[in-house]
Amino acid sequence: MIEFQWDWDFAWEVLPLLLDACKITLQATVLGSLLAIVIGLLLALLRRSKWKAVRYSAYWWMEFVRSTPLLVQIYFLYYVAPEWGLNLSPMVTGVLALGMHYGAYLSEVFRSGIDGVDKGQWEASIALNLSPYHTYRDVILPQALRAMIPATGNYIIAMFKETPQLSAITLLEMLQLAKIMGSENFRYLEPFTLVGLIYLVLSLIASAGIRQAERRFPKEGFTLS
Repeated sequence: MIEFQWDWDFAWEVLPLLLDACKITLQATVLGSLLAIVIGLLLALLRRSKWKAVRYSAYWWMEFVRSTPLLVQIYFLYYVAPEWGLNLSPMVTGVLALGMHYGAYLSEVFRSGIDGVDKGQWEASIALNLSPYHTYRDVILPQALRAMIPATGNYIIAMFKETPQLSAITLLEMLQLAKIMGSENFRYLEPFTLVGLIYLVLSLIASAGIRQAERRFPKEGFTLS
């Protein structure tokens, strides 16, 4: 029978290093999330364009990204793109891949939130002669935002848990560092367990923050009357 013996000395030794690597994980998540939100919103708006070519282009781009694995996209940006003169660092590649991949998913979240705004708000905006920019900024998006928060938060947490895939392009995030520590010391129990606990704690904190944001946001948004 195999016995697993926990070594507290080794655990306390590797914990600061894993927490330091966690900064890389959080940096990739935060930057990737910001990019995903921008891309998602842009795709959602393009899919509402009055020009059919723009709508179809945005739709098929979204479908292409959603239908291909994130790891393939990471490899493509890091190993294939340099052949076309696009040389990116591991961090920039990771942020770009995460942003594009999850931006495609968020575009559907944003589109459904925008479509959920009452038709009368659009009509009121037209009656007040608001420009499309001010209509979206001041009327539509504030009302759609609350419906977007839960799904957006879930995708951001999912992105956070996908960051270990960036180790495939030599980005030294938590899981990759834990693997290195385990191979060097022939002890995998402590580093992998600590990494799992760090992911668990941060995911729970993020989930609580998302629920708090949803509760604080007005249920009816900001209506134009």
